[in-house]
Amino acid sequence: MHILFDEAGKLMTGRLLSEAENSLQVELDSGKRVKVKAANALLRFDKPTPAQLMPAATALAESMELELAYEFAPEEEFGFADLAHEYFSASAGTSEQVAALICLQGAPHYFRRAGKGRYKKAPPEVLAQALAAIEKKKQVQAQIDTWAAELAAGQCPQPVREQLYRILFRPDKNAPEYKAVVEAARLSHTAPLTLLQNAGAITSAYQFHWQRFLFDQFPKGTGFPPLQAPAVAEELPLAPVQAFSIDDSQTTEIDDALSLQGLGSGTVTLGIHIAAPGLAIQPDGALDQVARTRLSTVYMPGHKITMLPDEVVQAYTLMAGRDCPSVSLYVSFEEATLEPRESRTVLERVPIALNLRHDQLDTVITEAWLAGEAPANNATPEIAALQPSLAFLHRLACHLKAQREVVRGKPENFNRPDYTFRLEGVQGNEPTGDERVVIGTRQRGAPLDLMVAEAMILANSTWGNWLAECGVPGIYRSQASMAPGVKVRMGTKAQPHAGIGVKSYAWSTSPLRRYVDLVNQWQIIACARHGRTAALAAPFKPKDANLFSVISAFDAAYTAYNGFQNGMERYWTLQHLRQQGTTELTATLIRDNLVRADTLPLVLPVMGSDGLPRGAHVRVRLGEIDDITLDVHGTVIERLDLPVDDMAEESDSSEEGDAEELAAPLALAIDVNEAEDTAQPPQTPDPATH
Repeated sequence: MHILFDEAGKLMTGRLLSEAENSLQVELDSGKRVKVKAANALLRFDKPTPAQLMPAATALAESMELELAYEFAPEEEFGFADLAHEYFSASAGTSEQVAALICLQGAPHYFRRAGKGRYKKAPPEVLAQALAAIEKKKQVQAQIDTWAAELAAGQCPQPVREQLYRILFRPDKNAPEYKAVVEAARLSHTAPLTLLQNAGAITSAYQFHWQRFLFDQFPKGTGFPPLQAPAVAEELPLAPVQAFSIDDSQTTEIDDALSLQGLGSGTVTLGIHIAAPGLAIQPDGALDQVARTRLSTVYMPGHKITMLPDEVVQAYTLMAGRDCPSVSLYVSFEEATLEPRESRTVLERVPIALNLRHDQLDTVITEAWLAGEAPANNATPEIAALQPSLAFLHRLACHLKAQREVVRGKPENFNRPDYTFRLEGVQGNEPTGDERVVIGTRQRGAPLDLMVAEAMILANSTWGNWLAECGVPGIYRSQASMAPGVKVRMGTKAQPHAGIGVKSYAWSTSPLRRYVDLVNQWQIIACARHGRTAALAAPFKPKDANLFSVISAFDAAYTAYNGFQNGMERYWTLQHLRQQGTTELTATLIRDNLVRADTLPLVLPVMGSDGLPRGAHVRVRLGEIDDITLDVHGTVIERLDLPVDDMAEESDSSEEGDAEELAAPLALAIDVNEAEDTAQPPQTPDPATH
């Protein structure tokens, strides 16, 4: 006696050895013996043998016409033997019955299971829908096959081109465009990114990086809705100062300016004047919602995406020749010793006399000129008149920096320059990626840079402490210690920032460019208006969930924006190498097999550095540049006979840290090894192989 049984949805046959009340013992064709639940037994038979039955039944099942079987099947619930008798003959044998069973199991759109070996016909309207879906699936699969063949042949179908960034970085893994790329990559044994490049889907490396960023961070575009800059409603007193700002020439969002009063009187008052959009823009208003969505201005060589519309920025920027609404911090110092005496915050209109520019004046306003030891080359009368004020500001900045270094426990090192990027020949509003790039330098710690940096640190730390004294929450940046691995964190509590050497630090000096600064400005304005009762009037209250939401969103956006800026600066650095025909450069070994170029913002891996000490100077021959992955490798060809650099930890007073310029791995969310029937929504991207 033989038996056919259903085990976990699979038909199996064997020789029946024994039978108990609820179980059967069966010997399979392989010789293995198993116990089977009696309820799972579908058919008992003597002939043919199990080895003969399944091939014969399968062949019969393949010959059955589903439409005819559907017509012959009873309208009420039926068994597979019933269908065999209707379809084949009233005397249908074992092979015909098993064929009917196989047919029924393989056509769930025609027949629904109603129990072990029992079925019911699907309603005609449901069947019609199922057949239409099957036909559509066939058509989609045919389209996938066609697109995959085109991709493998080096041609990119337009639908795939239009979905390029979604396919690579945030795919719907059930979409036909995604499946076509996966199938083509399998067929051609080519990495997806290389496949798409070969097919012409990526025609410009610059546009690839730019559009990828927009897809990720600005899916609705970078335009602004029509918005107007509200006027400051309250009457503000006019400050008795003539302030000046210090920025780069490309800066349009002039957030801060400085002034001095009382030189030569024994007490000098430093004024730090911050643009005050917070006096006009209201929390939860239309402009606030735009700013909160963007969270920061995005910078890149030759272009930027501002946090606020340009017409709004121009309404509040500290432009020379205007009396600008400002939140001003005045700090008085004893002129001889530079000891601080008192500070106060004022809401006022500040006359802006000059907008000074770093890149135009760093060679004019030097330490020697400030000390009266050398004439200023090409100094205008306005700059010459500022010499006493700038000299005091520089002396004060050096003093403030030295005080912070005592708290830090180590000096700040400025032995590497800041690099500047200027693109020549930009047509229109955005670069195309083919422009000529000029890379310059601005030495960190230069007099003008130091004056601004120390003034902003003074304002951010003073206002941070003041918010805490008034019981008003703010958004702080803190660092518990300078031990390796201890990172800067954002929070709502006034805690020390070990890297800067201050008691607390709340970004407040760039409200036109960073949303956290605007939030802090609202809180500072409340303190200026209400003093000790400010906590009752401030827009954000202690433990306000909204404040934590801002911190979380800003942290994520700011990290993404900085990563993009670093990537675009690396792109233009690689273009600079091409444009200059640079095949070799000098560099310094910073760790393991990584070197930093001596005259460019470039870190790259090299071969041939084994055994060299950290800080060693070498000459490197460059390899091939990949504009998509932003990779370039090198080979050490010479050890230069120069002193080994002291590679002590570096930091700068801007609090940004010293991120390496090495390209981040290009992460794709496409997986050619994933089985089609297990496609799931996009998960964490896996590193791309390219």
